[in-house]
Amino acid sequence: MAIVTGRTNDETGGGDPGGSTARRERGVGTQGSGNTGDTRGPADGSAGAATARIPEQAGTGRFRARTLPATDRVRQPVALIRLLGGLFAIALTLLLADYARATTGGIAADVAEAAALVPRPMAGLAGGLTTAAVLLLPVGLAARRLLGPDRRRALQQVSDGLLAAVLAYGATLGLGLWADSLAPVSLLTALTQPLPGGLGHTEPVYGYLAPVLAFMTASGSRERRLPWTVLALSGLAGVTGGYATPTALLLGLLIGWTGAHGTLYAVGTPDPCPRPGEVLRALRDSGLRPVEAQPAGPDRYRVRQAGHRPDLDVRILDRQAVTAAAVQRAWRRLRLHTAPDPRVLRSPRTGLEHEALVTYAALAAGVRTRRIAATAGLGQDTALIAYERLAGRTLDELADEEITDELLTDAWQQLALLQRREIAHRALVPSSLLIDDSGAVHLVDFADGDIAATELVLHCDLAQLLTTLALRAGAARAVRTAIAVLGPDPIGAALPLLQPIALTHTTRRALKQHAKSTATRAAEPDPHHDAPAPNGLLDEIRAEVLRTRPQVVGRPVRLERVRPRTLLVVVGGVVAGSLLIPQLFASEDNPVSALADADPWWLLLALAAAATSHVAAAMGFVGFVPERLNFRNAVLAQVAGSFVKLVSPGGVGGVALNTRLLQQAGIPTAQALSSVGVGTLIGLVLHLLQLGAFVYLLGFEPGGSELDALPTVVGGLAGAAALLAAVSAIPVTRRWLATRLRPLTAEVVPRLLDLLRSPTRLAVGVTGQLLVSICLIACLYCCARAIGREPSFASVAVVFLVGNAVGSAAPTPGGAGAVDGMLITLLQQTASMEQGALAAVTLYRLLTLILPVLPGWAAFVWLQRRRAL
Repeated sequence: MAIVTGRTNDETGGGDPGGSTARRERGVGTQGSGNTGDTRGPADGSAGAATARIPEQAGTGRFRARTLPATDRVRQPVALIRLLGGLFAIALTLLLADYARATTGGIAADVAEAAALVPRPMAGLAGGLTTAAVLLLPVGLAARRLLGPDRRRALQQVSDGLLAAVLAYGATLGLGLWADSLAPVSLLTALTQPLPGGLGHTEPVYGYLAPVLAFMTASGSRERRLPWTVLALSGLAGVTGGYATPTALLLGLLIGWTGAHGTLYAVGTPDPCPRPGEVLRALRDSGLRPVEAQPAGPDRYRVRQAGHRPDLDVRILDRQAVTAAAVQRAWRRLRLHTAPDPRVLRSPRTGLEHEALVTYAALAAGVRTRRIAATAGLGQDTALIAYERLAGRTLDELADEEITDELLTDAWQQLALLQRREIAHRALVPSSLLIDDSGAVHLVDFADGDIAATELVLHCDLAQLLTTLALRAGAARAVRTAIAVLGPDPIGAALPLLQPIALTHTTRRALKQHAKSTATRAAEPDPHHDAPAPNGLLDEIRAEVLRTRPQVVGRPVRLERVRPRTLLVVVGGVVAGSLLIPQLFASEDNPVSALADADPWWLLLALAAAATSHVAAAMGFVGFVPERLNFRNAVLAQVAGSFVKLVSPGGVGGVALNTRLLQQAGIPTAQALSSVGVGTLIGLVLHLLQLGAFVYLLGFEPGGSELDALPTVVGGLAGAAALLAAVSAIPVTRRWLATRLRPLTAEVVPRLLDLLRSPTRLAVGVTGQLLVSICLIACLYCCARAIGREPSFASVAVVFLVGNAVGSAAPTPGGAGAVDGMLITLLQQTASMEQGALAAVTLYRLLTLILPVLPGWAAFVWLQRRRAL
């Protein structure tokens, strides 16, 4: 423990010390005769709980200071975000330089034409002066930082700047070597131009600006105007002098900026968290009388004041915390309708102002909360907000017997005051409910709150507090006290928002823990049963509300704008398309050219086979339903499946559509699911039988190449059998499989026995299932013949049956990507179609996946309007 001596100029705290406003604008943290001593702690960096004290009497005093148990460097998310953004900008610049050669070449020609108007002596003089200024710029910036007050931090930042400059210069050299030796000639031409005088060409990257910009960015220089002016003039002189193209100049600046942020993320930045002494100084500059500052958690301090003034709870807002919160808000804003505005670019000062505004609005509404004692800035990237400390405990710190109905009622009364003024809290978790010694509830932590909130967001607050209180007091008490204060109508209106996605991450985690504890308290835990769903408590709350208001619509509303899986599919599709489309149209196997040259008669046959498959699918569907169905509606449902499967993975959409059609036809849900299950099971068996038959027929085909896929097929079947045997041999997996197959034996098998009593209907179903595969095989075969290839029908059948089965297991809409890849690969290996496989599969997917979408949508709407779906 280090003993550090510090002096104060106004130890009694009276008045505002001279020059406090100026110091606050420059940022707190300077050394010297400030209002508190140096609290950096011992030089050896010993850990401990940091405490800074200011003597309460005038004159020289002594206080104890220990360093925070934190690392010297932290990796900030903003550095990673900027690194990724810089890499994307570099890649985009290279792509545009190569693919938009006419545009970049035109810009370079226009710049060269304008530069020719500048006299050569003047251009040379400007180039020399700006070069000297650029070389002297890092020296001046480093000297300014090292001669400043915080030399230790300045030395770290200057070292980071030097490392970033070296890495940026190395990156420019590496990119230049790659462009000269390995890059396409078109890209090299776009990045370079002949040097003045005709002696060689310019560098692909205007490299000497990159290390300067990297040093300026990584060293944390606060100077902006002068350095950027020097860089701009130097770049302009290089372009007008003919020593760089505009694209090479842009690449140099991007590499320097990206290299700086890559270095900062790799090695970290000096911890921006202020020391306790800096916190005390900022509070004294704000007119308070702090004496001692003690860490009370991440980015929080507990400050004691002189005399009988109340203690303070201080919260620190720095760039790292604000950036992490902004990324989370942006993601929630993209995903949810109820998410707050992202405020991605707000600074710590802006975040402080927002929190203070919502807190003042809550106080004006009569809500009990902590009063703001001061706000202050700690430099450019850090700010603090100080609240008058409230003695009490949070809701999660209370014992169960202390949570009375009076306390729950008081919590609802505080929320009612917020709701009346349209103020949203957004984070009503147990730590936001502070109960003082008299039992009164205070709502705290309004950092994520909003004023003039929408009705949907206000209802989310109701659902959040319902869940928070029910986790501690039970669903019945939480609902009863809520209705007693707010009435049944507001609680009923919030019921559709009572779903996990509308709640905070802390509450969702608490719901899962509650479900596990409920299962543990059960009389005899059954290992064969799954754990209770985490929304079991939500169902209890919903049941309590519906018991009071049976007419309330309790069905959850959809809050998601886009699901993560959908976003992943879209991003993956865009990336795959951007990579594959140029290769697709540049290859000899161009599907567009193949379609233009295709035989129209074979195309008509392929189209007819694809259309007939929908009728066959309807036969295979109605044949396994003992009840009488409208065959027209069944055919339209199969056509509508072409639209539904684009928004659902695998065959999930078709199963749901057929089940819904049976339900609307008056068939009970259990029997509808059984009929669909019977059709799926028999379809699987027929699929395997067809595969075996066509593999057998391949043996009679002339040539041995047709049997190349036979080992693959046999190996796949053997592997599946071995996997099934392994699963059955392990008790745990055997019980899991038995649990999953129990609905099959309990519902599907009895339904199948009923169908055996009607052999005619069963024959229709089996025939339809067989015809579906035959029609689709014929469609693929006709597509291959349309582009001039002549594979055997049996080989195409094996390709379709294997490729469609394997590819359909992919969780993508319509099996996109997986089915196509499998069909192309198998056609090349099995049907001897090294050329034309891509074009044939593209035509096949166009006829069976893309063209039916519009008719499928029309059929879907038609069935919905007639209440058949």
